[in-house]
Amino acid sequence: MWVGTPARTATPARTATPARTATPARTVTPARKVTPAPPSSTPRWALAPLPGAACALAVAGAALGDGRLRLAAGIGGALAVAAALWIALRYDPLRPARRASRTLHVWVALLLAYALVGDELLMAAVSGEPVGLRPPSAAVALVLAGAVAPGLWCARIFVVRAGGRLGASRGLDEFAASVRPLLIAVFALYLCAVGALVVGVGSLRVPGAGAPRSLVAAGALAALLWLGRMLRAHGSRRAPALVYGTAATTQAAAVGLVCAARLPGPGFLAAPAERLHAAGGTGALPALVCAAGAAVLLVHAVRVLGRASAHATAGGAR
Repeated sequence: MWVGTPARTATPARTATPARTATPARTVTPARKVTPAPPSSTPRWALAPLPGAACALAVAGAALGDGRLRLAAGIGGALAVAAALWIALRYDPLRPARRASRTLHVWVALLLAYALVGDELLMAAVSGEPVGLRPPSAAVALVLAGAVAPGLWCARIFVVRAGGRLGASRGLDEFAASVRPLLIAVFALYLCAVGALVVGVGSLRVPGAGAPRSLVAAGALAALLWLGRMLRAHGSRRAPALVYGTAATTQAAAVGLVCAARLPGPGFLAAPAERLHAAGGTGALPALVCAAGAAVLLVHAVRVLGRASAHATAGGAR
């Protein structure tokens, strides 16, 4: 006889959970009214002419003085220009994210040193005069210091316009097609400003004024340094260091080879520099070297700054 399975006991009905009481709505505290800070770009960009103004005052002081007074004015003016340049670049919004290497500082120092005294040394070496200390060219110093302000302003124009086109472009190709002509136009604007500065300084009577080609070489050096800073501000660090090093080494080697050619035997070493000096005169070598370096950096900048990543991130070396 099969034993019947016991009937399942009915499960007790679940007690209804009480309805959740509605939590009172949180009162939204009104946001504090934040007064926008005054735009910091106005005072910062007003610091751009400081190096040129300091250099002009130093040159004027050296022209009025004589002997020790001129020497003191020159040393004080050099320190004032260095401090003004540090301030202008320190508060520059386009300052590169990473610090420049010591090697880059050495290359820039050599380029500036040759621009100030290198032509005089090369001319003395070519003509057979004793090579010694030479006073720096005040005209070249005025061109280089005065080129800081238009350089910072033109860089600002490019960054603002490129940032606007980055947000308005519908693709990378469209952005590159619009930014590359912008870079060339801004660089041409900077060249016009530097050219006007070269013409203006050339018409002044300043102590130690160099040849016209020396002023042109100073303008080419300013263009070279501007392109290098633009590339470094957008993350490209290797190309400026390489071009700076090549230009500085070439100029220093020219002076060294001409001096070495005075020794009996290696007279052929000075032939290229002597021919260039005879054909173009004083300032032909640095003008050619710096212009060639600026052309190389311009081609590289057109390729690199046409990328959207160069404007979105800054700091990675290319």
